[in-house]
Amino acid sequence: MVKDQQEDVLHVEGGKPLNGTIKVRGAKNFVSKAMVAALLAPGKSVLKNVPEIRDVHVVSDLLRLHGVTVDVDGANGIVTIDASHVQLADVADVDTLSGSSRIPILFSGPLVHRLGEAFIPALGGCNIGGRPIDFHLETLRKLGATVDKEHKDGIHISAPDGLHGAKIHLPYPSVGATEQTLLAAVLAEGKTELSGAAIEPEIMDLVAVLQKMGAIISVDVDRTFRIEGVKELKGFTHTSLTDRIEAASWASAALATHGDIFVKGATQPEMMTFLNVFRKVGGEFDVTDKGIRFWHPGGDLHPVAIETDVHPGFMTDWQQPLVVALTQANGLSIVHETVYENRFGFTKPLVQMGATIQLYRECLGSLPCRFQQRNYKHSAVIFGPTPLTGRDIDVPDLRGGFSHLIAALAAKGPSNVQGISLIDRGYADFRGKLAALGADFD
Repeated sequence: MVKDQQEDVLHVEGGKPLNGTIKVRGAKNFVSKAMVAALLAPGKSVLKNVPEIRDVHVVSDLLRLHGVTVDVDGANGIVTIDASHVQLADVADVDTLSGSSRIPILFSGPLVHRLGEAFIPALGGCNIGGRPIDFHLETLRKLGATVDKEHKDGIHISAPDGLHGAKIHLPYPSVGATEQTLLAAVLAEGKTELSGAAIEPEIMDLVAVLQKMGAIISVDVDRTFRIEGVKELKGFTHTSLTDRIEAASWASAALATHGDIFVKGATQPEMMTFLNVFRKVGGEFDVTDKGIRFWHPGGDLHPVAIETDVHPGFMTDWQQPLVVALTQANGLSIVHETVYENRFGFTKPLVQMGATIQLYRECLGSLPCRFQQRNYKHSAVIFGPTPLTGRDIDVPDLRGGFSHLIAALAAKGPSNVQGISLIDRGYADFRGKLAALGADFD
């Protein structure tokens, strides 16, 4: 095994409770978008509470390719961005980074405003199901952009007459398409009405950043944003909200390993839906000014029925780590995934470790589902408790990978978790945190 492959494997000796304190910083799903927002204004922007994750460095490199100065102070969680001088990047250089992230599509609006055109390469990201960019491109067209999808190296976007406000309706509250519209509409001439929008906490934090920059954005309770275009924006200073996905992942790890973890930085408002389910399963938590303590109180865990949904529903990124804990609940749990069609691929290794999980094509729930009668296995029935036994595991994606890591930590015996570099995309210094919690690994 070559050195890089060796470094991409974690050897875990499971069966030991995770106990201790860790700190969670800013949200992966917000920080990268706020960094893109800095492109909208000449001058300096400062983002605080930034996690040390690979996505931050990918976006930093993409910004630098476009002439932006980026200083990343990982130790203190501060990123300083100076977008005074923006330029078109070399197509080949952008393409080398295109497989690393789906962020490049969000560069479209800011680059069109600053330079009159943008080039978007092929897009990467986790293999958890289709995440089409059609919503993004249609939004840009409605705002007046010309989209050339026949470009030999990707997608070329231009706006000879500038961008103009428009009425836009999203048939599904897509987070990415909502971000695209916000980033493109704030400097568009006139008013934009965006209905059917996503209202996740990370979206609202992006709205807060844009407002600090000088944007005029209002939001109604019916998922409608109203954006009044302004002529110019300025840099911002902003502290990111905490990553609610990472906080919930560690909470599930505490539950699965019979542990006790204090997650410094975790906040209650963004996690209320998760906390309700955590309590129903039988987990205990205590909210303080500094964070949230999660622990397994002993005794049986309880089975639950969960349906993932857009905010304020149960987040799709929460279900994978929690499924590992549900393998230890006493009875039959049901998880109906309504957001991504391929989110249950991670369960196969869990079954090989001893879990009893059956996947179904039917909707085992009542929420409106994108995959009804589309032949995707998007519902799971988990029967427990079942002891888990360590084995070799290949990480499939970011959240599934962390879930496999939890399973390895909860299992009896050794496991080799292959492909852990994927986990680095969204879990800052997870090895250091595992060490702080007393995990046995190398």
